[in-house]
Amino acid sequence: MRFQTARPASWQTCIACGNEVVETDPHPRCVACGGLLEIHHRPPAMSPAELIQRFTERRGGQPGATPSGVWRFRDIVLPSADSVVSHPEGNTPLLHRVALDRWAGIDHLLLKHEGHNPTGSFKDRGMTVGVTQARRIGATAVACASTGNTSASLAAYAAQAGLPALVLVPAGGVATGKLAQSLAYGAKTLLVRGDFDDCLRLVEEASDRLGVYLLNSINPFRIEGQKTIILELLQQLAWEPPDWIVLPAGNLGNTAAFGKALREAREWGLIRTLPRLAAVQAAGAAPFARSFAEGFTERHRVKAETVATAIKIGNPASYDRAVQAIIETEGVVLATSDAELLEAKAAIDASGVGCEPASAVTLAGLRQLVRTGQVKQADRVVAVLTGHILKDPGLLLRYHQEIEPPPPGANRPIEIDADVREIERVLKSTA
Repeated sequence: MRFQTARPASWQTCIACGNEVVETDPHPRCVACGGLLEIHHRPPAMSPAELIQRFTERRGGQPGATPSGVWRFRDIVLPSADSVVSHPEGNTPLLHRVALDRWAGIDHLLLKHEGHNPTGSFKDRGMTVGVTQARRIGATAVACASTGNTSASLAAYAAQAGLPALVLVPAGGVATGKLAQSLAYGAKTLLVRGDFDDCLRLVEEASDRLGVYLLNSINPFRIEGQKTIILELLQQLAWEPPDWIVLPAGNLGNTAAFGKALREAREWGLIRTLPRLAAVQAAGAAPFARSFAEGFTERHRVKAETVATAIKIGNPASYDRAVQAIIETEGVVLATSDAELLEAKAAIDASGVGCEPASAVTLAGLRQLVRTGQVKQADRVVAVLTGHILKDPGLLLRYHQEIEPPPPGANRPIEIDADVREIERVLKSTA
């Protein structure tokens, strides 16, 4: 359909067929063709300088400030929401560690650490908007398929909103820390004998047949929340974009959200130039990298295998949106091996920052881009870390204690007798 009267503040448009529906339509996909939906907003009725000033005033310490790093940008996220479900979330730091500059081979690397969100991952940014929308449309229950982080976030925000939550996760394929969160926050947790792609297929069928509100990243309101990673990053950089933004790529929701945020920020005059996106996959789960290498002439699907469970996805749901983001930003897509990402993770952890395995593909991928000359030593780069170090404690302990021979960066614990001379011996051996 097309709107016959003046456009509302926000509406949904299918990126495949152009069908338009109202903002409160509950369907996760286009009912006309099954394509992905995208939220559009009327441009704010103020100048770019006035809009930036409004965002600044909401940042904190002034009347009208908001503690949420998502709802600070509500004018271009979900302006019509008058009652939000917020923890709060966002306000994540930009970190710099000289040791990681040297490791990657560039002059100055900044890390945007989304693991500092309430449930330990970037998913909280999308979930605050998604669950707010669920309550606005009167949803009776919410659901998702997950490799762990989405289920943890959905469970927490649904509990806060008083909504029943249903999460489907691969049996034996979810890190302990993430599964524990879903259970603790009270979600009905189904362990599916299959992989993430099986879980997503099942939950989409359940959404169609049973009417639960689907909150995977195919939901366009999730994308609106995840846009604020970029908006907050730009605000922290005084609206001067970096040359590159490097991010992990699994189901491709963030790739899509980052591209949308950058496109809108330029259209609305908040920035003049677009950074290039570098989406990094694990080699055992790299269908998007394969499609990129072939000029996006074919959409590939794979049987995903990687230790980075958060991006262990063989058929990314946000593929079409992500292709648009890479093309518009003149971006690149690449893959890195499990050994490389674990070495990068050890470097991030040893710098005192820490991250979950999937996050470390950013640093491993960046070093690869520097070595091939695509990223220059003087380029300004922001790498996004998507999850907290304690999301996957099992893998962390195996890396440091069990793998033989010890991998680069392994920090073996040392067992000693209850004798101070033993401590002296250890100190001398590490001096």
